[in-house]
Amino acid sequence: MGATNIKFGDPGAVTLQSVGLFAANMQRNTQLNRLTGKMPQQSNAEKTIRSQSSSEMPIVRCMDLQKVAGDEITFDLINPLGGKPIMGSRNAEGQGRTMSLSQDRLRINQARYPISAGDTMSQQRTPHELRKLARALGENYMNRLSDQMILTHLAGARGFHYNIEWAVPLASDSDFAEIAVNPVRAPTKNRHFISTGTGIETVKAAGNEITIATTDVMNTDLIDALRTTLDSMAVPPPPVIFEGDKMASDSPLRVLLVSSEQYTSILQSNSGQFRTFQANAMARAQQAGQNPLFMGEAGLWNGILIVKMPKPIRFYAGNPINWCQSYTTETETTTDLVPAAFGTGYAVDRALLLGGQALMEAWGKHNKTGVPFFFSEKELDHDDKVEILLGAINGRSKVRFQIDHGDSKQYTDYGVIAIDTAVKLPA
Repeated sequence: MGATNIKFGDPGAVTLQSVGLFAANMQRNTQLNRLTGKMPQQSNAEKTIRSQSSSEMPIVRCMDLQKVAGDEITFDLINPLGGKPIMGSRNAEGQGRTMSLSQDRLRINQARYPISAGDTMSQQRTPHELRKLARALGENYMNRLSDQMILTHLAGARGFHYNIEWAVPLASDSDFAEIAVNPVRAPTKNRHFISTGTGIETVKAAGNEITIATTDVMNTDLIDALRTTLDSMAVPPPPVIFEGDKMASDSPLRVLLVSSEQYTSILQSNSGQFRTFQANAMARAQQAGQNPLFMGEAGLWNGILIVKMPKPIRFYAGNPINWCQSYTTETETTTDLVPAAFGTGYAVDRALLLGGQALMEAWGKHNKTGVPFFFSEKELDHDDKVEILLGAINGRSKVRFQIDHGDSKQYTDYGVIAIDTAVKLPA
């Protein structure tokens, strides 16, 4: 960031540093940020007024709360219409079908992260510029926090994988709900599947354990079954449309986020097709403006672009997996566990199939900087010590509506499907 050379105490430091942090976060080179559409141009009047990114991408970014007071936004869905047409000269007047709307909402809050940049003597002892290092560490932390909160909300679970790189604590942490800002909601029943080893099925339990075996892994058979399910599903997640994708209409795509272990399992299930798996993605990239999401270890199989997620959403033996038993309520079952037979050698990882409008991300405005990110430096203890603080005002929520499926109104995670599979853990 160009603002790192601003002297301590400079009145422009807060604004310039904050703008730099905001720009860096919006442009962070991560898979999840690449799943967010660009902000609209001036010609798109409606979206420009709302400052909303493309709704054809999985993550929709909304800046409404930068313009007006408040800490909550709402978003709506017009339910699809069904029924028969009226033919010939039959009376059609007064027979209009009523349009119905479903609504969801999310809130924003500020998250702050202070870092000590040392005291006079630590600055004297080290050849490094501790203030500059602290700013870089803080920026890295806020980027990780953004990606991990997106992943947690999309998955409807934090999972139990944990190491020092996690900025989001376990759900058992007393501060988890406040850090998440909006409720982390388990997948709806019509958007939650589990591997059978050769395909997928809706989640079931026997006794107090989820019905899954260590052989029920992620493989190309599962991806084929997932594609078949999508093609026959009422109101499936809408396709993802990448900017400039010339094949978007003729060959629609969804994106499957998998853990590293699930990705390896896919390759092992069909090792002879590994080159085709990656070549398909590279060929589609040429039709989609060389979008970097298609590069590297990405693979394309049966209309589904497969990429690795930054951290696994993982459940170990004995951990609970929350799930919804009914299509028509959001009530979660919390007592069903990963089978004890998984021991320490296996776990359950959650893959995420993403379509358009899977998650809404809202940003507010700091009262001093005018942007969602803010930065400050403060001298403490009679100017002996320096503390640096970075913060952001935002919130995220999975997009969920009560959608009319004709025979029932089902709670539906609009743009995301969760698929739980067994994985073999590294030694």
